[in-house]
Amino acid sequence: MAATMSMCVRQVMKIPYFSQSVLIRSPSRCCRVRMTTTATDGKPSTTSEQKPAEEKPSESTTAEDPSAVEKQLMEDKAKLEAQVSDFKDKYMRSLAETENVRQRMKKQVDDAKIFGIQAFCKDMLEVADILSKANESVPQQEISSNPHLKNLFDGLTMTESQLQKVFVRHGLHKIAPSEGEKFDPFLHEALFEVPTSDKEGGTVAVVQKIGYKLQERTIRPALVGVFKS
Repeated sequence: MAATMSMCVRQVMKIPYFSQSVLIRSPSRCCRVRMTTTATDGKPSTTSEQKPAEEKPSESTTAEDPSAVEKQLMEDKAKLEAQVSDFKDKYMRSLAETENVRQRMKKQVDDAKIFGIQAFCKDMLEVADILSKANESVPQQEISSNPHLKNLFDGLTMTESQLQKVFVRHGLHKIAPSEGEKFDPFLHEALFEVPTSDKEGGTVAVVQKIGYKLQERTIRPALVGVFKS
């Protein structure tokens, strides 16, 4: 009785009899359907509540600007070219420095081969000076009358000659300027000046001791007197 009266009241006031939500599952989607029954027609009506599909970002917003990409590529290219140029410059400098070191080492080795006997040559110059003085001290008029003195003189002369040949073989040459030769401070050493009125000043007047040079290096200058200018 009470239920019948309640139903009548709902029909008169057009109040929905019941409203509930049910979940309808399908193979492709799952949506919530609200079933509502009204008092007008007595039939349930369904309304589906679907979540709005997420909007995909447009291609225009995701795609990068071609001009910006090209600009970035050009900047990267310029940086790489600068690095290549820097590496090439360092490589060429390294090659040049290596070649300079090689040339210096080669020159030092060659100089060591040539001038390694310089100290020995200087010591042998004293021997050559003594032999030269000994030959000059022998009186020429006594050589012909004394055969023993002649043999001694010939032996000294041959020894001096052979010693000079050895010197020349190893690049050691005499510096023996003649009278009137221009004074060269790299080859000569002036000991005194000789006054003169008819000779050119600054030229060699007399040689006190001959000098020697090893290849192109003077190891002992010639001791000379020069005409006073």
